[in-house]
Amino acid sequence: MITIREITSASAGLYFNLLRQGLVSDEDHFRIAPEDDEQATFPTRDTADSFTIAAFSNDELCGIASFARDGDNRRKLRHKGILFRMYVAAPYRGQGISSLLIKAALERARQLDDIEQVNLTVIAVNDRAKHLYTKFGFRTFGVEERAIKWKGKYFDEEQMVLFLK
Repeated sequence: MITIREITSASAGLYFNLLRQGLVSDEDHFRIAPEDDEQATFPTRDTADSFTIAAFSNDELCGIASFARDGDNRRKLRHKGILFRMYVAAPYRGQGISSLLIKAALERARQLDDIEQVNLTVIAVNDRAKHLYTKFGFRTFGVEERAIKWKGKYFDEEQMVLFLK
């Protein structure tokens, strides 16, 4: 049984154990390397506009997605949010968990009256992720060529947007 709920910075250890697994096993789908994340803090601030949604299979963390207001200290950018660090562990893929995470994050973002759009970036060769995002209404609005260089290979990144209002 899959349950979806928010996790907070109190669960940072659990969160980082899962994320680091993804940074190693799916390194071509992330813009950060495992070494980059070793000293990182929890990605969100446990507030209404900065939160992390998690999927649990029984009591095992199996998926995560974070949301934060873009420009939380810049008035001209406060109408935007960012969906980021989305990951589902390999044994749990194909069960609709990613969809549940995105749905929960977007439902919560829609509760914020002043959030008008949600942006995300995705590695251009990650067709599964792009297909999933488009099912929720995200569309590509830009491509940064050679955005990432990892182990001698370049990866393009697509910027996607979903307008809520």
